[in-house]
Amino acid sequence: MPPRTSGSSGILECSGNLDTVSFSMPDPILVTRKLGKRFGKRWAVRNVDLAVQRGDIFGFLGPNGAGKSTTIRMVLSLIRPTEGDVHLFGHSLRSERSAALRRVGGIVERPDFYLYLSAIRNLELVGALTGGVHRHRIDEVLDLVGLLSRGRDLVKTYSHGMKQRLGIAQALLTDPELVVLDEPTNGLDPQGMKEVRELIRSLAHDRQKTIILSSHLLHEVELVANRMAIIHQGELAVQGSVKELLEGAGSAVMVGASPLRTAAAVCRRHRAVRSVEVNEADLRVAIDTKAVPHLVASLVRAKVRVTMVRPVRSLEEYFLSITEQAQGT
Repeated sequence: MPPRTSGSSGILECSGNLDTVSFSMPDPILVTRKLGKRFGKRWAVRNVDLAVQRGDIFGFLGPNGAGKSTTIRMVLSLIRPTEGDVHLFGHSLRSERSAALRRVGGIVERPDFYLYLSAIRNLELVGALTGGVHRHRIDEVLDLVGLLSRGRDLVKTYSHGMKQRLGIAQALLTDPELVVLDEPTNGLDPQGMKEVRELIRSLAHDRQKTIILSSHLLHEVELVANRMAIIHQGELAVQGSVKELLEGAGSAVMVGASPLRTAAAVCRRHRAVRSVEVNEADLRVAIDTKAVPHLVASLVRAKVRVTMVRPVRSLEEYFLSITEQAQGT
């Protein structure tokens, strides 16, 4: 199934021949072409064409087992693709690996550390693998993730959320331009999620980092991402602007009204209404948002008392509709 895209500038546009991919994006820094990974006879990822623009917070979404982490591992050169290629900052990962990865940092799933060493010592060891990192930089990244005061403490004393933030600090150690975060809020409580979300915004807006955020937590991605892609059963289902994809997919509203039965009948007769679901105290009405005022006017003319109209279109609903369509193909 070819990827669906939104039509604005800055969106990947695929021609009929996937050997030739044209980009209207002004500055794509990550491009994958026909990327695929096979384990034995099973394709975990196949024919994935992604494009991430400089400055994006790019949400990479999919259910567990959809191929997100496998794709991320190929992008970070942790596993070799079976087919296709990854281009980072114009460099092919197959033929120019060092140049391609020089400006990239990331964490995949759960970050691992030496628990009986301090956070500072862990980061020193990681930095040594890249030729050494100045202590000032270690303090800087610990401060950035809110762990500077705990830098000398053993990692075994850290909470799960602190370990996740230390993983982000590790990814930022070389001051990369592209930061790839695979499930960074996995297992965190609401406060921990909020802290990571604010950190991601700060990295993008204050530090001019491009972020790829892989997650199955749709609400978290909706709150921070400007562009996204959805992968399902190893294949790309859709990618583009979060705002445009959600707006282009239609919408729904919750309507509080009395009497409810009369309101439901009026809604079902309205030409802009696609469907009506009657709940105990309200109606869920699938309708284009531009037609909502006309629907409310029709309800009032029918002497229905309207107490509430609230939009409910969400990334979760869009995600479910896309994956259900993919499941049926």
